[in-house]
Amino acid sequence: MTSEQDSGVDTTKLAAKALPAKRELTTKPRFSDKVFRAVVTSGGLSSLAILGLILIFLSYQGYSVLRSQGFGFITRSEWVVVTDELGNIDYSQTHFGIAAMLIGTLLCSALAVVIALPIAVLSALFLTFYAPPSIKKIMVAVIDLMAAFPSVLFGLWGLFVLMPSAEYWAKLLHKYLGWIPIFDMKAPVFTRSPFIAGVVLAIMIIPIITSISREIFAQTPLDRIQAAYALGATRWAMIRTVVIPYGRSGVVGGAMLGLGRAMGETVAVYTVLNIVYQINWQMLLGAGGNVASLILLKFGEAGPGEVKALMAAGLVLFLLTLLVNTTANLIVKGTGGKGR
Repeated sequence: MTSEQDSGVDTTKLAAKALPAKRELTTKPRFSDKVFRAVVTSGGLSSLAILGLILIFLSYQGYSVLRSQGFGFITRSEWVVVTDELGNIDYSQTHFGIAAMLIGTLLCSALAVVIALPIAVLSALFLTFYAPPSIKKIMVAVIDLMAAFPSVLFGLWGLFVLMPSAEYWAKLLHKYLGWIPIFDMKAPVFTRSPFIAGVVLAIMIIPIITSISREIFAQTPLDRIQAAYALGATRWAMIRTVVIPYGRSGVVGGAMLGLGRAMGETVAVYTVLNIVYQINWQMLLGAGGNVASLILLKFGEAGPGEVKALMAAGLVLFLLTLLVNTTANLIVKGTGGKGR
């Protein structure tokens, strides 16, 4: 009995010796983790710092104009510069107003999103669920390349290639939808209108929205897709009931990102749009502008005082874009949990 107990004890000791040493659990990060965290954190903080410096610079440069013009800087449309004998701006007679440019910015950008969003979403769905792999690779590469094209190429293409066709489309809209105020025309001037600028901007932001939407749709959980097919759903029924609800917040975020790109676009709008300092709600009339094109038009010949006014206009555009991005984040957070 004693030998059996001794053999049992020996067996237990041998088994205990065969077990590996207990691993010490710790939450202390490794050196590589610390380096990676420091790089990522510094990158994020540098972006915020750059944005903050831009905001401070624009505020400092445009404060004197905003103080002299008051709220009329946003509500007026006149841009009249009066200087004295020494070349200094006489702020008592000078009027800076960007109301027409703000309305033109919102009008062209909204039209661009209305045109681009359905095309981009349908393109993303086709690439994700319908396109053969060989065609998908080519189309994804082309779309990513289009997203990196300089805006001046879109502007020149819109001026020389798109404008004749867009004028014909504008005439059709006026003929059949003229009863809608924004399509009503008092003068038959269809060239270089906000409609043409909106179409050019739509073509510019379609690749951006398509790329983001495609990435979101591709992340749809496979078990939900297979469950929809198991219940007898067709491909389109699966997309409508599973994919679109899951990726809705991502699509909204992509659309808002494209809207921000369209609002800040300069060269493409300046190329295909007549800059007129008058509020224009008629989308087909060849008159309008946006804040970015105003800055481009005036900056080359502006004096020190007018440059400050342009900086103030840039500050307003900066804040407007920041408001749009903040609204996009709120919408994404509000709809992110639905359909998932």
